[in-house]
Amino acid sequence: MISRDELYKLVWSEPMTKVATRFDVSGSYLARMCTLLNVPRPERGYWAKLAVGKASAQPPLPAALPGDPLHWSKEGERLPVAKVEVPKPPVPSGKKPSIPRDCSHGLIRGAKAHFEKTRQIEEWDYLKPYKKLLVDVVTSREGLDRALSLANDLFNALESMGHRVVMAPTQESMRRVNVDTPSVDYWHHTRYWSPYRPTVVYVGSIAIGLIIFEYPETATLRYLNGKYVRDTVELERRHSRNSYRSWTTTRELPSGRFRIFAYSPYHSVSFSRTWDETKTASLRPKLKGIAQEIEAMAPKLAQDLEKARREAEVRHQQWLVEEDRRKREEDQKRIRQSEAESDADLRKIIGTWSEVVGVERFLAGVEQRAEQLSPDERLRVQDRLTLAREFLGTQDPLDFFLNWRTPVERYQPRYPENE
Repeated sequence: MISRDELYKLVWSEPMTKVATRFDVSGSYLARMCTLLNVPRPERGYWAKLAVGKASAQPPLPAALPGDPLHWSKEGERLPVAKVEVPKPPVPSGKKPSIPRDCSHGLIRGAKAHFEKTRQIEEWDYLKPYKKLLVDVVTSREGLDRALSLANDLFNALESMGHRVVMAPTQESMRRVNVDTPSVDYWHHTRYWSPYRPTVVYVGSIAIGLIIFEYPETATLRYLNGKYVRDTVELERRHSRNSYRSWTTTRELPSGRFRIFAYSPYHSVSFSRTWDETKTASLRPKLKGIAQEIEAMAPKLAQDLEKARREAEVRHQQWLVEEDRRKREEDQKRIRQSEAESDADLRKIIGTWSEVVGVERFLAGVEQRAEQLSPDERLRVQDRLTLAREFLGTQDPLDFFLNWRTPVERYQPRYPENE
């Protein structure tokens, strides 16, 4: 893992190809990492110009913006996350922020074409684009232009107040709530499309999730010519007498009205706030106020995050104490078990020793009796004794005793006080 400061020093100390070789990557890949971490790098031909004293001045490393990655790891290890701080209240300038409506926000620019490349849906259903790294907008084809325009104006309003709107950084594990059940994260099943990463606005270092959602309403669909279409008064009058060829059903369909979600993308804190359009009131005139309300959420969210962090630390310390207690108990249990097994094994060896002594006494008695037999019979008995000893194997009790394992040989205590 390398920080952006370290990467900046490296790329200005030697050519990119040499730096890339250190990390076993290509020069073009390292250049993309410099772009991702907002690290300026030497232009083409810089080192040749430097050799003759004609190179341009080295630009300074720009300060990282909220949400910018601060580290890069080729191995994919977990990267440290910037500390969350309570944002300072803005200094009133005496001038109201203006919304540059003619400016297309970076997240909106080019998004329409990707939304229109959708999976197969009914003409009245929600879009489900193939591209998943998109601005968090959930809408129908008919409402797409209005949804993107509303998102663009909201993002511009927030950025005019000095708050950056971006897709959630990959190094920060942020959740995205479901638009139908805001208390449930995006792993829960939902009928709506969702992006790979949430769209967030940074108020200071605090991220707040944003979703533009064309919320549904109950509508009537009529089955005609093999498909469902929205029912109208004219269709109902025309087909009411032909119910065997046409029938109706109710579904939750896009309403043409929008809801703005603002929510906590942090797993440790849950909250969400919504603003809804109605048939008579649009959200567009309220965007300045909505942006100010979103800004005002950040201090409370920062406090909740700090409280959650302290509670998590307490739980972690309690877990460590409990884990230490469990390991000590397990250590004592293993010690008692090793002692019991060693004792049982020793008693078994003693019993085996007695048995071996009896066998040896039996074989010695047979051998003694064989001395009284004729030479042929004595030879026959001695051959059988030899076969018997080979069959029984070692009969030296000392071999059994040397194979016995003491309790410490069976298990080495992990805690000296348990020995």
